[in-house]
Amino acid sequence: MNVAHDVLAVFCGADGRHGNRLGVVRDGRACPDEASRQALAKELGFSETVFVDDPERGVVDLYTPGLRVPFAGHPVVGAAWLLDLEVLDLPVGEVWARHDGEFTWIEAHAEWAPPCTLRRYGSAAEVEALEVPSAGGGVYAWAWEDEAAGRLRARAFPGRGDAVDEEEASGTAALLLTARLGRALNITQGRGSQIMTAPGPDGVIELGGRVRRIDPGPLPLRR
Repeated sequence: MNVAHDVLAVFCGADGRHGNRLGVVRDGRACPDEASRQALAKELGFSETVFVDDPERGVVDLYTPGLRVPFAGHPVVGAAWLLDLEVLDLPVGEVWARHDGEFTWIEAHAEWAPPCTLRRYGSAAEVEALEVPSAGGGVYAWAWEDEAAGRLRARAFPGRGDAVDEEEASGTAALLLTARLGRALNITQGRGSQIMTAPGPDGVIELGGRVRRIDPGPLPLRR
């Protein structure tokens, strides 16, 4: 397989570094069926890969290295940024997006996120010292850095048993934590990624961050 694709970093830090890597195939016809898409997502090895089936209507299809998913946070933020769209069409429904200076935001619901154990620790240092747990369910480890300001430190362990032991930035876990705490959050995750959230009316949560493009490369691409 030699499929043209873009590589993005989503939820970058203020210095433009880090962010969760994302593969985007702008022409979904290059992988016309689920089997070929799953094979490409596995070969790329990113947390998720996006296939764009209709760039004007924002119809996208999302895959982890091991399965197809109806929604994921950083792929939708990244696709909205790359395609410069205000709405994307996913299996969960229409997802609205907006671009606000250096940040791209989407409107999402916590119930779209897969189950995840939200595990609070006493300090950021404890979170940073954690070893990757064994597979068997997602864990989002977090601790307050400044509770009054809504700033916290987090790490995400998807526990899917695929090539991704730790996610650099997990938008779905951020949605779940925002819903639980009921407040806006400024999350530093992984090596230095930044995720912003803001709860709104009717269960809507805004999820936002910075996106940058990394030079794409032909397959095989290994991390």
